[in-house]
Amino acid sequence: MEDGGRAHTAIVGWACTTLCLVSYAAAFSQGASLSACTDMMPRHLRVQLHSSNNNYVTVHTNMSFYFPGDKVPVTVRSTRDYMGFMLQARKVSNNEIAGTFIFLPPGSKLLTCFEDGDTVTHSDKSLKRNLSFVWKAPDQPIGDIKFFISIVQSYFVYWAKIESAVVAQGGQN
Repeated sequence: MEDGGRAHTAIVGWACTTLCLVSYAAAFSQGASLSACTDMMPRHLRVQLHSSNNNYVTVHTNMSFYFPGDKVPVTVRSTRDYMGFMLQARKVSNNEIAGTFIFLPPGSKLLTCFEDGDTVTHSDKSLKRNLSFVWKAPDQPIGDIKFFISIVQSYFVYWAKIESAVVAQGGQN
């Protein structure tokens, strides 16, 4: 009888753990949460944060400068598949999120962190590799910007705030 009680307790414990993990995974399979807007850190189990100085994900644009109101193409390239991401443009001067994304690839959606469309995240957990976006600069000058992406390779492995080169605002004195 005692062995039966231990077995029952073990099964119940395993079931609870499994349900918790499944609910965590399901909660973020359709995109990052608003709680990640500021630091771009995934909100599921933080088991293995890797340095943002990785060698397989890059964020870049073919423009070294932009003017207010410009549309800037942004490309994320990877040599490995990943499931989730969060992409933002931030002012170099104060790290504030800036601008809006106006073109998104399949498997992604807009997220409103501070203003409509200022962040992009995944919309499903399908594997992703190379993605292209278009960011629209605000109509008013905001200064130089950088693009930042956090990548979730698997539930337990992610990279936070991988950054692009600076994209300078044209026409500044």
